[in-house]
Amino acid sequence: MFIVTNYWVSFPKAWTASTGLSGTSVSGIGRVSDYLKYSDRNDTLFLINCDPNLVFELATALILSRSRKPLVSVDLVLRQPQRVLDHLSCSLKRLLLRRVDHHILFHKDVSGYQKFYGVGPERCSFVRFKSSLPIAQDASPDGEYVLCYGRSQRDWHTFFEAMKRVPYPGATSILSLPEKLARKPGLLPKNIRLLEDENTQEAQVRILSRAKLVVLPILTSNMAASGLSVGLNAMGLGKCVITTEGPAFSGICSNEVLFVPPGDPVALAEMIRRAWEDDELRRVTATRAHEYALKSGGRDELYQRIIDAIGFWHQSRIGVSVMRRFNEAR
Repeated sequence: MFIVTNYWVSFPKAWTASTGLSGTSVSGIGRVSDYLKYSDRNDTLFLINCDPNLVFELATALILSRSRKPLVSVDLVLRQPQRVLDHLSCSLKRLLLRRVDHHILFHKDVSGYQKFYGVGPERCSFVRFKSSLPIAQDASPDGEYVLCYGRSQRDWHTFFEAMKRVPYPGATSILSLPEKLARKPGLLPKNIRLLEDENTQEAQVRILSRAKLVVLPILTSNMAASGLSVGLNAMGLGKCVITTEGPAFSGICSNEVLFVPPGDPVALAEMIRRAWEDDELRRVTATRAHEYALKSGGRDELYQRIIDAIGFWHQSRIGVSVMRRFNEAR
């Protein structure tokens, strides 16, 4: 099999799945026209990572050209439609997604994807994600503040209301806040400070390393793995993570993080209080989190998990029903 992907040059040029399927790849392909150049090869598979627009554009091109080349997405982030235009767009996307043969996801709960976009579990496989920061060898669960970090699908209202109920110092980065709040820092609760953020890996390590707790409140409308990347980075640094029950962590982590109901500032404040004051709870949770991050490995291990998922899916295409076994094993 020959994989054509938008992954950068680090994607393995020669690979072998655990099923025995093997092949080569070309990476860094970003334009639909460049994908179509490989359509003449009989063994071509298109693999699109974390780029919904490219998935939809390539699906459209394949439909128009009547090409049956397999199209597989990785970490396709879909949003719950909110407005009338969203629902109209959703209908079109649902149609185009019929042309995507398989979805490799970092979250297990696809109920929202199925409800709004027709993407059910039989068309998906789950693989474990990994930290994008180096895993700390001398990880520490201690720190200075309660940190809410990252932007994707963050429930800032719930975080702010929770922090008004506790006396501990809180923080967020100037890049994490929505623009309207970053322009008016006076709207923040008095115990939350803004941290400088140079948008570099070093800045993220510095900000996360100084946190005593990392809080990831996610909007109730979230259907994807929002917050997972920052969460795993914090876990790799040995931090205790508090997060919302939902697709990003539920069914993936158990006692490696502390869960609270979505949109509940009272419950979030109580969990912050418990984890801040109970050193044993915080340290045990942080230790489990660090072990989880270690087991998740790095970039090469993630690539192998994706390749294995492709291998199992390919077997299912040729009549060997193994996708359920693959997902259960994960």
